[in-house]
Amino acid sequence: MAALSREQLTASVRGISLRQVRLVSGMVLFAYLVSHFLNHALGNVSMEALAGGVYLHTLFWQFLPVAILFYVACLVHTALGIWALYERRQFRWKAIEPLQLVLGLSVPMLVIAHIIGVRLGQTLYGHEKLYPQVLFLHWVSAPYRIWLMLAVMTIAWVHGCIGLYLWLRMKAFFKRAAPFLLAAAVLIPTLAMLGFYQGGRNVVDNDSREWRAENLTQRQVGTREQQAVLDRITDYALIFYLGLLGIALLAKGARAVNERRRGMVSLSYGNGRTVRVPKGLSVLEASLRNNVPHASVCGGRARCSTCRIRIIGDCSALPEPSQREAFVLGRVGTSDPSIRLACQLRPATDLSFFQLFLPHTAADGHGSNPTRIGQERYLVNMFVDMRGSTKLAEKRLPFDTVFIVNRFLGAVSQAVLASGGMPNQFVGDGMLALFGLSTSRQEACRQALRAAAMIAANVDELNKFLEHDLREPIRFGIGINGGEVIVGDIGYRDHMVFTALGDAVNVAARLQDMTKSLTCEVVVSDEVRATAGLAADALPQHDVEIRGRNEPMIVRTITDARTLPALVNEEQSAAA
Repeated sequence: MAALSREQLTASVRGISLRQVRLVSGMVLFAYLVSHFLNHALGNVSMEALAGGVYLHTLFWQFLPVAILFYVACLVHTALGIWALYERRQFRWKAIEPLQLVLGLSVPMLVIAHIIGVRLGQTLYGHEKLYPQVLFLHWVSAPYRIWLMLAVMTIAWVHGCIGLYLWLRMKAFFKRAAPFLLAAAVLIPTLAMLGFYQGGRNVVDNDSREWRAENLTQRQVGTREQQAVLDRITDYALIFYLGLLGIALLAKGARAVNERRRGMVSLSYGNGRTVRVPKGLSVLEASLRNNVPHASVCGGRARCSTCRIRIIGDCSALPEPSQREAFVLGRVGTSDPSIRLACQLRPATDLSFFQLFLPHTAADGHGSNPTRIGQERYLVNMFVDMRGSTKLAEKRLPFDTVFIVNRFLGAVSQAVLASGGMPNQFVGDGMLALFGLSTSRQEACRQALRAAAMIAANVDELNKFLEHDLREPIRFGIGINGGEVIVGDIGYRDHMVFTALGDAVNVAARLQDMTKSLTCEVVVSDEVRATAGLAADALPQHDVEIRGRNEPMIVRTITDARTLPALVNEEQSAAA
């Protein structure tokens, strides 16, 4: 166990890169921004509410461990932003990435004066600048600062939201959470700006000699000499920061000149396309620079593996994978040295390769959805098969046979859709349906059981409709099993199909076959039964051998699928 924990820790450390550090530091700063904006929003209530909110805000963020974490995050995030300006050679054709970088680098320039005037003034001179003093400065003393404050609030918030979007869009829950995140992204800054406005108007309305005597004392705002010192520090800090940006830009230019002097390399894409690029560019950057479509869901951040390439020929001269690249390749289960991440590989010699993922997969609208590219997740798989279709076809015209089979598959599909599942694959007179793409495990299991019952009801109606044409009623078999599967687009070029792969899918097919030997309509794995919340004695139990498995599997049988709604509803009522 200790060895396993050590291996897991080592693997986690290997997965840490500068991008992960920048993400964590950005999350700390975004948490501070949310706290500060919520504090601003209290201005819509009253100045007393603002005062109470800022007390709690400062009590938390000036707590020594939290304060150290916050200021370290500020320095690290700013430094990594400047490094990203230098390091990034090529942006994607979408504007969101350069926009995020420009907005992020603008924030320090806009908040330096505010930070030094409030926080450093408190540290050096013991100033107590709270909302009344800051709002007076913006709304009375220097009204132009109103627009500066609104600008920095907007820029900082948009920068943080873009960062969160680029991170969370890869998560399975993002599609469900997106409407709530969007609502928060709009409401929080809107309420904060309204609170800033209401607080400012309150200060303007109450401005008088008595108010100034009470709120603009030397203890609160300091002396002219102290303010002059803070202004000089602000100027020096701004010049220093702009100097760092200038150095990064000069270094980018020097690197470009040096790369061209060192020579060019040829990249061959395995389809006859060859480009010449300076040494030092990654394969993905080379593709983007030369408008060569290249799949990359995460935008070259080494958070996915969709930009993978396979090297053609000798790969011994290539640079070793970085820790982050090795971590990602390890996660997808490849140890082949010829498979590399295009966003991380920077060849120093000519290179031939081909892409493992077709570029149009990421460009046709699926690229923003990692599930379409490939993802491991828990699904409930249902196989449904029509019994006796071969015998049915023997004594019927082809058109009649196709008509009946299509009506059967239509009845099954309607039941699956009505229950919350997704009809996935049609193989002859059978169908694979998936449950759990957007629901919890428990709900997915219950949906599958409801679908089985609804299939039985729909087939009954179909039998009544076709009773004059059928010598015997249509019968069916259903196998239901849950487990971890791989979902994604499978196929070639224009023949891509979204489907699920894995042992859990194969077992569902085996269970469907067992309905014949067990003389029942539905065979369900015991895991699905338990996850759905059905009692252990609700259904007959069988220990069966599954081809390809070493140990017997416990399954449950349902002779008549029409009895399932009563069992599922009964358990839900008991749970409630």
